[in-house]
Amino acid sequence: MRCAWLGCLVWGSLLIAGGPQSAINVNTRYTVESVELSGAEESRISAGLRREMARLRGEKLNPSLLEDLARRIRRELQVRAVTHLVLRGDTPEHVKVVFEVKGRPRSYEISVPTFLYHAKQGWSAAVEGTIQVSEHRLTAGVVSDGDALAERYAGVNARYENRRLGGSERVGLRLLAESYHQQWNRATRLAAPEAIEYTSPIYRVRQNIEPTITIALGGPFMLSVGAGFQRMEPDYPAGPGTESANALSAALRVHKRIETSGAGRHDLNGGYGLRAATRVLDSDYVYNRHHMEMRYVYENGRHAVVEHAMAGAIGGRAPLFERFVLGTSSTLRGWNKFDLDPLGGDRMVHNTVEYRYRMLQAFYDTGAVWSQGQPAVARHAVGVGLRQNNFSLAVAFPLRDSRVEPVFILGMNY
Repeated sequence: MRCAWLGCLVWGSLLIAGGPQSAINVNTRYTVESVELSGAEESRISAGLRREMARLRGEKLNPSLLEDLARRIRRELQVRAVTHLVLRGDTPEHVKVVFEVKGRPRSYEISVPTFLYHAKQGWSAAVEGTIQVSEHRLTAGVVSDGDALAERYAGVNARYENRRLGGSERVGLRLLAESYHQQWNRATRLAAPEAIEYTSPIYRVRQNIEPTITIALGGPFMLSVGAGFQRMEPDYPAGPGTESANALSAALRVHKRIETSGAGRHDLNGGYGLRAATRVLDSDYVYNRHHMEMRYVYENGRHAVVEHAMAGAIGGRAPLFERFVLGTSSTLRGWNKFDLDPLGGDRMVHNTVEYRYRMLQAFYDTGAVWSQGQPAVARHAVGVGLRQNNFSLAVAFPLRDSRVEPVFILGMNY
């Protein structure tokens, strides 16, 4: 009964949230003649976002894309609202698009990037406050996350960002600092002593300092290079002393959006990331962690198809926070991650296929997580739910021979 009431409440809130957008009914046969930003200087938004606005010229009008760009402009400018106006163009069958900025830019913002409930893992949440002065952006937050890793980590984090380092729009700097206390599932505690040869003991405190430089290579490519300095304190005073996992990191990402006249929109995000811990950085662990990911979205009117694939591998002895986990709110939904592998694995493959119609969604997940020398066992899950932007209410069913036990997942996770 409680779940039924919760479902009705969320359904109603989603309908209310979707009301204004459902009123937009612009004929997509029109071609965009020009794009303008009103109420703020265009130079205040990132070069990448300006390029995406410029790409609208000469393309067929796509209301959903205009809404997405308006949200991103509002987020970058930190203003109260950004709306888009569609005006008659100077040429027949052409229109002008104006993004209208409302309110003065805010120097601060409070956001909730994570707010999740998972029937097997409980609640996860994060709250952040951001102060922005010119090109400098400082964010501090608190988090309790039992979803992403084998551990539940709770604590504080802070990061400094400069998207135009040295005045260049192609180079950015980010400095991240984190300090977390850990809670461990009983299954993980029982399995950890037997796995000491290929991963770390459990720890009670984990701290991290991570500087990163981001470079826009041109076109859809973005390169990030940096280092992470992780420090772990033992769970028991009689255990091993404080250990470090210091690693160099590099990531190459690509984002490509293609508009086709009358045939919908294609959006591709992909990337490859590497973390390599080495004795050169005075690390107690030596390993390399590879992670590849691809997400493709095709939208046509009220319909959307999402394909999301990822894979990973670890060589060497990596600590627990680096190991791959499936059975979360976004991977193998419906499975319990501690039943799959309470320590996570050093090998992982996963794929999601999802269909959306308006707020309705249906998905099929398949994947495997294992360690070197063990067999890879593929698992499968299906589910249905409601989605509005990043907020989702879903029920997922793990496909197995024994009883069917649905798992409810509610919330948002950016």
